[in-house]
Amino acid sequence: MGLGHMGLEMARRVLAAGHELRVHNRTRAKVTELESAGAQYCPTPREACAGAHAVIAMTTDDSSSQALWLGPNGALAAPLAPKALAIECSTLSHEWVMELATKARALDLRYLDAPVTGLPENAAAGSLTLLVGANRVDLEAARALLSAFSDRILHFGEVGAGTAYKLIVNMIGAVQIASLAEGLALAENAGLDLNIVASAITSGQAASPQVVRNARRIVDDDHDRNIVFTPALRLKDVNYALDFAKSLGKFSPFGQLAAKQLQQLIDRGHSHTNESKIIEIARLQKS
Repeated sequence: MGLGHMGLEMARRVLAAGHELRVHNRTRAKVTELESAGAQYCPTPREACAGAHAVIAMTTDDSSSQALWLGPNGALAAPLAPKALAIECSTLSHEWVMELATKARALDLRYLDAPVTGLPENAAAGSLTLLVGANRVDLEAARALLSAFSDRILHFGEVGAGTAYKLIVNMIGAVQIASLAEGLALAENAGLDLNIVASAITSGQAASPQVVRNARRIVDDDHDRNIVFTPALRLKDVNYALDFAKSLGKFSPFGQLAAKQLQQLIDRGHSHTNESKIIEIARLQKS
């Protein structure tokens, strides 16, 4: 359920592994090539999930996840196979993941929160990393299916633990990108050669995958093509992380600042560019 850039590649891998596959997506156009490869399109999640032994969801946020799982035409309304696996691979709020897990278990389903890390090309190559929260027995039951699109599974604990980690690491990523933009804006004002600065940063101790991926794009002003991650998606994840922190009685000032700058970027009309566009906000900061 859900055939965005990531979900589409994951579905291709499931088909290629020899599984019988039914698919549902809000827009019909994305299903055509999967149908030609043997998938069956269903107009509602309920129809797609009838009799299924496993359901995999990959969608944008809480509201789209709720639309897939709940209601008279949702997946949880389907007559699923006994002890079916309910696998949510989306990055969602911790609160909703735990609520969904409760609803799934009430129907005797085996629920896993398994948000992914990696890019669509990793999904296409079957090399995603899954950040899993699940009962260990349920994870073992799902492992063969998950191996269709993942070559690394990190089991963080019981249900909810995978999502907890994903929100934490995505907030760290937001802080890293905002900090990178701030540093490059300072270097620019100091008259430094940004090509040399980017080369030094990405090969030095401040480097991380986020820094490496975004430094060159900032220097090249390359924010509008081959978009990897948008400010809108990053802000969604940071806000979920901040809500999770609040539920634990914690305050996250760096996360709050990153969220504020992402919101400023979105307010300037850049919600769907690459998140490296945050350099614009860094350039506006005055003492």
